[in-house]
Amino acid sequence: MLEAVHHSPAATVGPVIAVVDDDAAARVSLVRLLDVSGYDVRAFDSGEAFLGAPDAATVACVVTDLQMPGGSGLDLQRALQARGHVVPMVFVSGYGTVSTSVEAMRQGAVDFLEKPAPPDALLEAIERAVAKGRTISVRHEQRLDVERRLALLTARERQVFDAVVRGLPNKQIGAELGIAVKTVKVHRGRVMQKMETRSVADLVRDAELLAAD
Repeated sequence: MLEAVHHSPAATVGPVIAVVDDDAAARVSLVRLLDVSGYDVRAFDSGEAFLGAPDAATVACVVTDLQMPGGSGLDLQRALQARGHVVPMVFVSGYGTVSTSVEAMRQGAVDFLEKPAPPDALLEAIERAVAKGRTISVRHEQRLDVERRLALLTARERQVFDAVVRGLPNKQIGAELGIAVKTVKVHRGRVMQKMETRSVADLVRDAELLAAD
């Protein structure tokens, strides 16, 4: 079940926060707190309901209970990851254990708070989650851009790219690929042009971005 908070046309709506909790009273309390704090809130009574929402992957943060009928907060976290959706999550639960909190944090949760969570602590955790989400989004866009440029390289140019970011000089690249140094320089120039880079350091940063988790 989805419950959306309706703002007046003049209201300034902040990032979208999803609240997932089977406890109706707790859900309403969280929604009210986040609404008055300037967030655009979507409330769900289960992880399944949230996963079925068309905009599930676009929320800035998920605030979820741990133990819920039909699937726990950890199950929701795993389901989002299985879909390739990296959504920052804040767990709020009265039944947490050290092992479950460690597992949640290991899987990327921003915080794990006990119910009833102090409003200041919850809002601070959500602010960190939203900031983390922005960083993830920027890095995702940057990675897509690198992949787009990398796709322009020929097979030989990709070999040269890989060798350059490994720090190999032209002579060693030529020996490794069985081509003349002059040819290496030609390919290297084309790599720089297609990758829209000005230095080897730029190429290395692109390679590091691709290798990042």
